[in-house]
Amino acid sequence: MNKQGKQMAIWLGALALGAVLGLLNVTWINGTCNALATIFTRLFQFIAVPTIAVSVLTTLATLGGSASTGRIFRHAITYTLLTTLTAACVAAALFFIISPGNLPAGVVASATSGIPQNLGDSSYGDYLINIVPNNIVTPFSSGNVLSVLLIAVAFGIGLSRMKPSQHKDAVMNFFTGLQELLFMLIGWLVAILPIGILAYAAQLTAQIESGMAIDSLGKYTAVILGSNCVQFFVILPLFLLARGINPLKHLKNMSRAILTALFTKSSAATLPVTMQCAEERCGCEKGVSRFVLPLCTTINMNGCAAFILATSLFVMQHGGVEFTLLSVIGWIFTAVISAVGNAGVPMGCYFLTLSLMAGNGMPVGVLGIILPIYTIIDMVETAENVYSDSCVCVMVNRDVNKTE
Repeated sequence: MNKQGKQMAIWLGALALGAVLGLLNVTWINGTCNALATIFTRLFQFIAVPTIAVSVLTTLATLGGSASTGRIFRHAITYTLLTTLTAACVAAALFFIISPGNLPAGVVASATSGIPQNLGDSSYGDYLINIVPNNIVTPFSSGNVLSVLLIAVAFGIGLSRMKPSQHKDAVMNFFTGLQELLFMLIGWLVAILPIGILAYAAQLTAQIESGMAIDSLGKYTAVILGSNCVQFFVILPLFLLARGINPLKHLKNMSRAILTALFTKSSAATLPVTMQCAEERCGCEKGVSRFVLPLCTTINMNGCAAFILATSLFVMQHGGVEFTLLSVIGWIFTAVISAVGNAGVPMGCYFLTLSLMAGNGMPVGVLGIILPIYTIIDMVETAENVYSDSCVCVMVNRDVNKTE
């Protein structure tokens, strides 16, 4: 406990020092912190993709033929869908309670130029098609998490079905050794992470100070952040309590991963830290955590579901769409399905929503107005996504241990 307390004190100290450095607004300090933040983000992305692939592959190869794998998968999918559906429903309720109004038409039209134009004509169907890999190299080089997951599942199940032989043992030994190497690298990266936290904090503070992350969309922002907070502090703790897990203790155990997610804005990049916290602090079995967490990083997107739902309603409202109970329910399920298909990378929810709205002919200029404040939204969403991943993991771990 003393060691954990010292580590948290160092992290919070780095956070405070970074905020102070950002407020100073010194050019060379901002440049240095931006460079360090970029380096740490790239390092996390570098280690995350092979970690996802190897963890899922080795787990399925080892347990693919056993009943426990199917049980773990069913529990993980059930909790994922329940928590994601709940997040979308909370966002829908808050949207109609807070009821954000329309923005001036001229402002919306002028903001269209700020949207990445190469995504404007893409559809969600195109996005789903691109998930299916046409070679083994591109998904890893481009960081396409869903494609990597598909490859890992195929290879893992294939290995589990191979007859015992020297060839199978050689392949298994390679991937098992690679997994041990990756987790050693993760340990090194976590050890120097306070430097990254300092850089992330300084970078964010400088952005806010310069007005890059501030906008007047108060009610819309209240819907997004409010729904994330309700999910984080009320809904997910209720799920944990229902399974006999102490929410406060779990939150404390996962604080390192949540703080990392807050600044990296990528649940995939945070995965190495999430897995370490789940195994070392929460006591999750490796066979559960190394299968459930990579899976949840890819499909369990509570914050993304809330963002897609609320933002879609906000944009469609500007397009003159009148909502009925059935249409809102339909969009709730659309948000859930879209969130499940989202890659755990920065701005993934934003681009998905853009594709959905462009495909429905809605005024996507609204998304151009949202873009400046999306940095803050993305941080909160990612922290919630990672916390939800960990909740699913510990609940599955509890369920599996009870049935054995």
